[in-house]
Amino acid sequence: MWKFFQEQVLGMKWLNGAVGKILNSAVIDIETRLGGSIQFFIYDVIKIVMLLCILIFTISYIQSYFPPERSKRIMGRFKGIWANIIAAIMGTITPFCSCSSIPLFIGFTGAGLSLGVTFSFLISSPMVDLGSLILLMSIFGSKVAIIYVIIGLVLAVLGGTIIEHLHMEKEVEEFVLNATVVDLDAPDLSTRDRLIYAKEQMISTFIKVIPYILIGVGIGAIIHNWIPENWIEKILGSNNPLGVVLATFVGIPMYADIFGTIPVAESLLSKGAQLGTILSLMMAVTTLSLPSIIMLRKAIKPKLLATFVAICTIGIIATGYLFNVIQNIII
Repeated sequence: MWKFFQEQVLGMKWLNGAVGKILNSAVIDIETRLGGSIQFFIYDVIKIVMLLCILIFTISYIQSYFPPERSKRIMGRFKGIWANIIAAIMGTITPFCSCSSIPLFIGFTGAGLSLGVTFSFLISSPMVDLGSLILLMSIFGSKVAIIYVIIGLVLAVLGGTIIEHLHMEKEVEEFVLNATVVDLDAPDLSTRDRLIYAKEQMISTFIKVIPYILIGVGIGAIIHNWIPENWIEKILGSNNPLGVVLATFVGIPMYADIFGTIPVAESLLSKGAQLGTILSLMMAVTTLSLPSIIMLRKAIKPKLLATFVAICTIGIIATGYLFNVIQNIII
């Protein structure tokens, strides 16, 4: 039953077959490179969009119970490492990319939450969320997805804890520390209001991410049907000990979210790239994209920014090598 759920419900293998039959009836040979690319593109776009809409609607409905004011109060009740753990968990229920998480990070910091706690939130929010768990399960299976989420949360907690102990509060820009915070209780919403909010969030998120989905699926289709398998294995396979490092530094300048990186990861895995190398690429793209680093620089000074990037980069690389070591066990 679980295999059926993973392959047919999450993975939508039935959809791939249906797309293939439609293309064959339209006299498009899916056994050719071009036909195979068209099939991959149509199938993956439909699959990801369907999952995206369902997941974002569900996550947004849950999130309606945790507006910024309430989230701040919840995180403010805890001290020490427990505060970092709660902040990392709170980040998982916010379906935001790295750029969207930064305004919340600024608001939490300005509201008086400790720097380490806000950085735990900033790391976990784009890297780990409920959507990524479901999508990763649809491609890599439940074991990989669960371990990925756990490691992401551990990285968020460790990163925030390290920053907390470095006492770098002076490295935050003055306008953030001096921001006027209006702490208003969120109004009680009816079920209808929450459904409307979830619908609006779903539409808004869809509009923002659909370009990255199309680009990601396009790249995935090219990798899947046009790039020779031995090329991928040579660059990102087990024969290249620096594959994880290369994937991490290639991913940092890029900008996408989990929905845009999934099809690329799926194609790389089918071509023989190591699992840890692929996950390092995904984590680098979602957590350390160049646009988010530029935005974050407006709120924090270079020393703190460099510390944040270094901690995340080292953690992502370590995660990649860890997954490569245990790849044969969990797949």
